[in-house]
Amino acid sequence: MTDPEFMSLAESLLTSVELACDRINDESDADIDNQRVGSMITLTFANRSQIIVNLQKPLHEVWLAAKSGGYHYRWHEGAWQDTKGAGEFFAALSANASAQAGFPLTFSAA
Repeated sequence: MTDPEFMSLAESLLTSVELACDRINDESDADIDNQRVGSMITLTFANRSQIIVNLQKPLHEVWLAAKSGGYHYRWHEGAWQDTKGAGEFFAALSANASAQAGFPLTFSAA
């Protein structure tokens, strides 16, 4: 994958996360504060816990940091897959966000 290909796919992922936060806030009482600075998004929940999603451009990876740990994702077969085989990015984001919010939340690609 070239750098421009990575950046296009990764920017699409970050935009999807932002749009999902807006949708979730409109449809529920989740009240997720999402702040984007450059290639990093910080999601802050009502209980002040956070999830951070950031791009690792030299590695062509997306990293997710949550209370449960840190995860690395690479584009593989049409999706952002965990580099250790633990699944797809949006499924992991949904599971971690649900755990941190205390009720089910669903994130998906836009």
